[in-house]
Amino acid sequence: MKTVAEILRTKPQAAVYSVEPTTTVLEAIKLMAEKGIGALVVLERGRLAGIVSERDYARKIVLLERSASDIAISEIMTADVITVSLRDTAQECMQLMTDRHLRHLPVVAEGELIGLLSIGDLVKDTIAEQASLIQQLEQYIRGEV
Repeated sequence: MKTVAEILRTKPQAAVYSVEPTTTVLEAIKLMAEKGIGALVVLERGRLAGIVSERDYARKIVLLERSASDIAISEIMTADVITVSLRDTAQECMQLMTDRHLRHLPVVAEGELIGLLSIGDLVKDTIAEQASLIQQLEQYIRGEV
C-alpha cells in the first residue's frame, strides 16, 4: 500500500486552499464553490489552526438559520484537527477517516502543512492499486510473468 507521500506526488491538483480564522463563512463558501472543493484548511500566521467543510456550513449555519456573512470561520471550524504524516499509509488514512467520519486529512511534516488528502484521493488510489494487482494476476495465470 502506498504512503501519503506517494499519493501526494501523484495527485493532479496539489494546491491546498486556505482561509484565516477571521474570514467570513460566506467568503469561505464562495472560495469552495469557485475551486470546486469541499473543505478549506484554516491557517493562522501560517500554522494549521483548523479545518472547515461544507458539512460544517450545513450543520452550523444553514440548519441553525445563521447568517454566513456575519460569522467568522473560527466559530464553525474544527480546531482539533486530525492530521497525518508523509509516512502514513493509504490504508491507515482510510481507517482513520472511516473511524472518525472524516472526508479530509491535512498532511503535516515538521509542524508545517504540506498537503490535504480527501477520501476521493484515497479511493482513487485504492482502485488503481487493485486494477494493477488484477492485471498482474491475469498475466501470472496466462504464464506471461
